[in-house]
Amino acid sequence: MLGVDDVRDRIESVGFRCRGCGACCRRVAEDSNLVIVSPAEVRAIMAATGMAWDEVAEPYPDFIDAGNGGEYTLAWCIRRTAKACIFLREGRCSVYAHRPWICRTYPFMLVDDELRVSECSGLGMPLSPPGARDAAADLCGRQAAEAAEEAGIRAVYRRATVPPGKRAVIDSEGVKVLHG
Repeated sequence: MLGVDDVRDRIESVGFRCRGCGACCRRVAEDSNLVIVSPAEVRAIMAATGMAWDEVAEPYPDFIDAGNGGEYTLAWCIRRTAKACIFLREGRCSVYAHRPWICRTYPFMLVDDELRVSECSGLGMPLSPPGARDAAADLCGRQAAEAAEEAGIRAVYRRATVPPGKRAVIDSEGVKVLHG
């Protein structure tokens, strides 16, 4: 795993400053604004907004046949409208202080030891060393949180049973049968 200083150097060499345009929150192609979230992130947004789970999150859209007439998926996503994330209001994130890791670290992502960079109009903008360090710390935190969630999902999956004919999400907290 890369350390914060290694990631900081890479981010600083790319440069980035969020322009507040909200483009990353809008749907420009199928699933272009799909934000995968952990149960902990859903609960944090619920606590901040007073919204229910089903108002905040939707199942990841790709389901796997469980072999008994049931189906499952392994992740949650922030709910979206046909045009944008439900939390994009008047061009701004209405849950900014509680936004998920993926939103906090966009346009950057760590895949193993490689820094991946998504398209964004803020790329190439000067970034101060403290700003780059903060971004790197968030990115390393995200990588650790995602690894912990994946390990939790694997542990639950080993003993999971999807009820026949039902749809469910298997996450680090257990099997959540979907209703409706």
